[in-house]
Amino acid sequence: MRYADPSANRDLLGNRTLLFIFICAFALVTLLQQILYGRNYIKRVKQSELFDRWQSLQMCKWAMNISEANQFKSTLSRCCNAPAFLFTTQKNTPLGTKLKYEVETSGIFHINQEIFRMFPKDMPYYRSQFKKCAVVGNGGILKNSRCGREINSADFVFRCNLPPISEKYTVDVGVKTDVVTVNPSIITERFHKLEKWRRPFYRVLQVYENASVLLPAFYNTRNTDVSIRVKYVLDDFESPQAVYYFHPQYLVNVSRYWLSLGVRAKRISTGLILVTAALELCEEVHLFGFWAFPMNPSGLYITHHYYDNVKPRPGFHAMPSEIFNFLHLHSRGILRVHTGTCSCC
Repeated sequence: MRYADPSANRDLLGNRTLLFIFICAFALVTLLQQILYGRNYIKRVKQSELFDRWQSLQMCKWAMNISEANQFKSTLSRCCNAPAFLFTTQKNTPLGTKLKYEVETSGIFHINQEIFRMFPKDMPYYRSQFKKCAVVGNGGILKNSRCGREINSADFVFRCNLPPISEKYTVDVGVKTDVVTVNPSIITERFHKLEKWRRPFYRVLQVYENASVLLPAFYNTRNTDVSIRVKYVLDDFESPQAVYYFHPQYLVNVSRYWLSLGVRAKRISTGLILVTAALELCEEVHLFGFWAFPMNPSGLYITHHYYDNVKPRPGFHAMPSEIFNFLHLHSRGILRVHTGTCSCC
C-alpha cells in the first residue's frame, strides 16, 4: 500500500492562499496609489488655478476699497472687538476674576493682586489708530523679496514668534517691530522654561528693541507659568519692553469667526490672529510672508520659512484655507497681500 503525504494538499492550499493574498495586496496598493495620485493631481490643478488667478489679479494695481473695508471692520468689531479685548487688561479682567482658559474651558485662573498688576490698565491701542500696518509672516515667499524697506515704512509692524531679523535677512524682512508674539513652546524648548539661565532669552528680545511682547498665557494651563516668567525676566533686567497677554475670550471669538468662513483647524495660526486684530487697529493692512504652498505664484519652489525649511506639525493649522481667505480679502480691497518683490520708497 502506497503511503500518501498528508501535508501535500495543505502545502498546495497554503501556496495558493499566499498567491491569492499577494495578488489582493498588490491590487490594493495599486488602488491606493491611484487614489493618492488622483488627490495630488486635484491639489496640483487647484493650486495651478489659484496661481493663474492670483497672477492675473496682481497685474491690476491694488487699491483699498474703503466701503468694503469699513463693512468688514464693523463685522470684526461685533464679533471680536480687538480695541477692547485683544489683551487681558485691568479693565476687561478685574481683580478676582475667574478667567476661563481658551481651550481648557474647565480650567480657571484666579486673577490675584500680583497677576492683576501685570496687566495694562486698558488696551494701549484704539480703533484705526495706525494708518498703515504691516503684518509679517515667516513664509519662504519673503526670501529674496527685498520687502524690508516697505515693511520698515509702515506705521506699525506685527511679527510672529521671534523670527530672525539679523543683518542677513533685513533686506527682505526689515527690522522695525512694534509687537512680536512668542509661542510658549519656544520658551520651553529653546530656553528651558526660563528655569535656568535667562540672559539668552533676554538678549533675543533685545533684537526687537522696544517692541512689545505678546503671549497666549491663558491658552491652556501649561502656558501660564512660562508666559508669566517672561514678565519677571524683563523686569529683572529693567527692560522697557511691555509684556501683554492675549485675552482668551478674544482668541475664542476669532477662532469661531474664521470657522464660519471655512477655516477648520485644531488652532488658527498666530498670523491669522494678528491680521484679524490689525484690521481693527489699522486703516490699511499689508501682509508679507503669508503663503502656504511649496511653490510661489511663478511656479518656483520655495522653502517653508524664509530662514529654514522646517515643516510644521501636520494637521494643526489650516494654512491653505487661511491664505485663500487672505487672497479673497485682497481681491475685495480690504487688505493687501504681497507675494512678489517690492520696490518701496
